[in-house]
Amino acid sequence: MKEITIDYVLRATWQAVARMYNEEAKGFGSTMAVGFTLLSIDPKIGTPSTALGPKMGMEATSLSRILKSMEEKGLIERKPNPDDGRGVLIHLTDFGLEKRMDSKDAVLNFNDTVRANVTQEKLDCFFEVMETINTLIAKKSIFTKDSTTN
Repeated sequence: MKEITIDYVLRATWQAVARMYNEEAKGFGSTMAVGFTLLSIDPKIGTPSTALGPKMGMEATSLSRILKSMEEKGLIERKPNPDDGRGVLIHLTDFGLEKRMDSKDAVLNFNDTVRANVTQEKLDCFFEVMETINTLIAKKSIFTKDSTTN
């Protein structure tokens, strides 16, 4: 392709970010997926297992593997949901809370570094573009006969 497309830049950038986080997580004996999961679990009251997949945008089978691995490593524990006898809440263990802080620190470090190198005006434009892309996708406006007028 002669010109770089928007989706190429999105994909290439996300892959670079994922590699960066995985490299950082490796130093903690973890992965980006585990860190993201730790950050998605409510540290005080836990999170219903059925809500975790949609919250993370992840398929149930992939999430099940991650949760099983996290449980084996002592990061999480499953407890019955007191509000729904059939449901399960995922809770962080003390070790999980400690590793959640490591993940949070990595995300904040990334954000601080980007913010120190990109003006607020450019960041505002970036977020506006991302919001527009997400809106177009949510409205299923991308693959229509006349997608440029939405």
